[in-house]
Amino acid sequence: MNLTKTPYTLDVQGLRITLPGTARPVLDGVDLHVGARETVALVGESGSGKTLTSRSALKLLPPGAVVEGAVRVSGQDVLTMNADQLRALRTGRVAMIFQDPRTALNPLRRIGDFLTESVTLARSMSMSQADATARAVELLRAVGLDESALHKYPGQVSGGMLQRVMIAAALMGDPALLLADEPTTALDVTTQAEVIALLAELRERFGTGLLFVTHDLDLAAAISDRVYVMYAGRIAESGPAEALFARPRHPYTSALLASTPRLEAPQGRLAAIDGHPPDLRQELTGCPFAARCPLATEICDQQAPAPQPAPGEPHHQAACHHSDRLEGSPVDV
Repeated sequence: MNLTKTPYTLDVQGLRITLPGTARPVLDGVDLHVGARETVALVGESGSGKTLTSRSALKLLPPGAVVEGAVRVSGQDVLTMNADQLRALRTGRVAMIFQDPRTALNPLRRIGDFLTESVTLARSMSMSQADATARAVELLRAVGLDESALHKYPGQVSGGMLQRVMIAAALMGDPALLLADEPTTALDVTTQAEVIALLAELRERFGTGLLFVTHDLDLAAAISDRVYVMYAGRIAESGPAEALFARPRHPYTSALLASTPRLEAPQGRLAAIDGHPPDLRQELTGCPFAARCPLATEICDQQAPAPQPAPGEPHHQAACHHSDRLEGSPVDV
């Protein structure tokens, strides 16, 4: 496992984001960090706050958002940056790969224009058109495409090729941090595997820290050094990937693992987590998972649990009053 040292490429501390019309924060005290050449997975159900957490590294926040805490990239707090500093950040140090590449590209412009315009127009880069084109060709070859892709329109290539273009575009500015928001969801299984292998190779080659947002637990286990499990805007559990998946310490993590399809599992219905995530329009005093948790007791409704390390594993933490009752096995949901 890749053990990180401070300062981190991405260091999120106490991030709390409240939106208009909500009774409680959408993100509530999120702590998360990513080191150089490290892949960190952020997993959880849809609506848990994964995408908003990743976008905070670029200060891409919804209108009216009230933000507390700190989001530092290479030691600098993104939340306090002015417009010029943010522009430099978004065209250089941090890049994002979105879930559907077709929504990120203009179908009326060639791929070469898309790759080069950000680094030629950005004052922080000052790259000539010739240098930008040479850089684009180099990166296209790094992702398994040739120079001919520069002259094509998005509609002339496959979804898998477009995702490779998005990866090349993300690396144009030599970013220290790469944010990947479910980049393989729209791809077939074979292309998914190719993209994941490519991200791992480029991470090592360019020394980039990778925050990988996904709802696929098996994928997170396969590619990540560390994992954060998010539920209702809070980090439920975090730790080294191997330890977290082998010995889950939070009932939510355990329930997610129990609901994951397995080839060796007996036939029948998959296990499901009863109930629904808490409503953002209602205040929350205790553990956000209490209403769905088979281990919940009175204290779970009254007091939000603080993250506690597992015995002998200081880097494996779970925010649960009853993590000692799990003993690393799936709970019955």
